[in-house]
Amino acid sequence: MLTSITEGILCCLTGKAASLVLPLESTQPSDGFEFVEVKPGRVLRVRHIVPERQPVVTEDSSVHCKRKITVYRNGQLVIENLGDVLHSEILQCQDGDLEPCSTVEVELADYKEMPSSPDPNPVPPPVPPTLGEQKPAPPPRRRRRKPKRTVLIDSKRVISSCKGTHSDVALFFVHGVGGSLDIWGSQLDFFSRLGYEVIAPDLAGHGASTAPQIAAAYTFYALAEDLRAIFKRYARKRNILIGHSYGVSFCTFLAHEYPDLVHKVVMINGGGPTALEPSLCSIFQLPSCVLHCLSPCLAWSFLKAGFARQGAKEKQLLKQGNAFNVSPFVLRAMMSGQYWPEGDEVYHAELTVPILLVHGMCDKFVPMDEDQRMAEILLFAFLKVIEEGSHMVMMECPDTVNTLLHEFFLWEPDMSKKDSSKTDTEKTVALSDTLHTLKINRSMDK
Repeated sequence: MLTSITEGILCCLTGKAASLVLPLESTQPSDGFEFVEVKPGRVLRVRHIVPERQPVVTEDSSVHCKRKITVYRNGQLVIENLGDVLHSEILQCQDGDLEPCSTVEVELADYKEMPSSPDPNPVPPPVPPTLGEQKPAPPPRRRRRKPKRTVLIDSKRVISSCKGTHSDVALFFVHGVGGSLDIWGSQLDFFSRLGYEVIAPDLAGHGASTAPQIAAAYTFYALAEDLRAIFKRYARKRNILIGHSYGVSFCTFLAHEYPDLVHKVVMINGGGPTALEPSLCSIFQLPSCVLHCLSPCLAWSFLKAGFARQGAKEKQLLKQGNAFNVSPFVLRAMMSGQYWPEGDEVYHAELTVPILLVHGMCDKFVPMDEDQRMAEILLFAFLKVIEEGSHMVMMECPDTVNTLLHEFFLWEPDMSKKDSSKTDTEKTVALSDTLHTLKINRSMDK
């Protein structure tokens, strides 16, 4: 603690950061560590593992994605799903049948649910008059509201099972603020052993990537362009993006930019579908030298909030994952650079890629209702809650997360027609014990 305070004072006097994250020589070059220069002088460390495998012919399922998204001036968002729906083995109605086309009606930037109605401006039915009473005058007609913006989506998406034996499949893992590719250690080892090609970069200023001493190098758009370069370098025909926390926003960005290349997306504790904007009253707005003095307290707070338990095992995981081990300047610039006004509810509602949402029940950074909100907005979304996990759930519960992700990779929709000759009992389909899902394309009447 005294050393941190001394270095913080020197940082204030000299105007320079006391510690910087610089590229390091890989201690395990045989494990697929590479250094990629995405821009002149901007080098990212990437772990890239390509296993030996034989190409396998796959059968694809085509899904008709048709949506009408209407935004009104009062902040109301109405989403009408008009295309195909998934089979009840994943999205299950109460009777096990296919779910009809439905409408989701919510308020923008508000996590309170509202009753759903196909008509965005319903009129209450008239009350019949009783005997001896005069019929009341009809209420004045209200002018139908004109939408502020209307988005139409009409496309075909091919969704298929992705196995480790498929040579056209690649998995991209993206960490969040203060993390590194090392937090994905269990996932990278697990899926590479199954034959998957895995790619995991260190964001600028994190892990062993270079750390430019300019705040503009850590804005959302600067980091997104870095990941765009990494994605274009390693992308295959079918790519699955796995993001954690802030890394979820970059996965959403890539899925929106490359809809034909991104096959599926996994969002781990990513939060709600709202536009990013830095907080003006955050502790991370303090000068870098002050943050350096507070670094032991910040590390302790991250351990307490990021893990469900704070024992010796969790401390060792935090150390092995090289998490929250960035310079105060990088940390401050990362938090101040989270400005992404395009990433609102409509932006997320336009995605047609299947998405798995993973939420740690004990997460103190991301509330549960934010991931629920995300599941309601997205077209094909399945929400899984891990009770014993927190914000760093992929490190706390690696076996559970790995199994859950693998089942999602292997999942493909069954678009076969329902058999009307079956009885109601035969139509009922039990949910998988491992993959508990949340039905999202539904009427929100409670």
